[in-house]
Amino acid sequence: MRTKLSQSVQDYLKAILQLGDRELAQTSDLASHLSVSPASVTSMIKKLAAMHLVKHERHRGATLTPAGRKIALEVIRHHRLIELYLAEALGYAWDEVHDEAEKLEHHISENFEDRIAKVLGNPQYDPHGDPIPSKDGVVPPTPTHPLSAVGPNTTVRVRRVSDKRNALLRRLRELHVGLNTRITVVEADEAQGFLVLRKGSKLFTLPVDDCNHVFVE
Repeated sequence: MRTKLSQSVQDYLKAILQLGDRELAQTSDLASHLSVSPASVTSMIKKLAAMHLVKHERHRGATLTPAGRKIALEVIRHHRLIELYLAEALGYAWDEVHDEAEKLEHHISENFEDRIAKVLGNPQYDPHGDPIPSKDGVVPPTPTHPLSAVGPNTTVRVRRVSDKRNALLRRLRELHVGLNTRITVVEADEAQGFLVLRKGSKLFTLPVDDCNHVFVE
């Protein structure tokens, strides 16, 4: 069914899933996430409800039906497999793969998806540590503990970084900090709003707002 849907419809379903999965996605949040007007969101939500892909609660928001969630998970699977393929097979940096995958995710066939997954060894996570849904819609556990919540003198391992913050991804790449890198929180400078961190013997800083988007264990 996904191939019969427009790219816009697929983008909306994916956005609703990403904003809350089984919880209501607010109209204002969808508008911000998709960079469209609230009126456009309202119009599309009505269309999706008529297609039985979402359930709409007036003045509250929308949530996916089982059919809508299945499609959204498929699009996300395509996106994240493409990101990983670009990174591992073509040498893209982790701050370069998201925009490319956005363009390609709607156009690959199921056969192409299966071949990518097989070549990559049926991975569970993309280059940013986001979970890749399985063919049957099972989503691996998502690391959710932010670096900003870690206390001083604590060593952690980076497990996920938001793919929406390219400047942060570039900064971490320059510092040679990636997935599974071990870093230590030295101190938090609350007045200046940044964390002092250490990788090996090298000290560096990150703004607290960026640390909210780095997830560790």
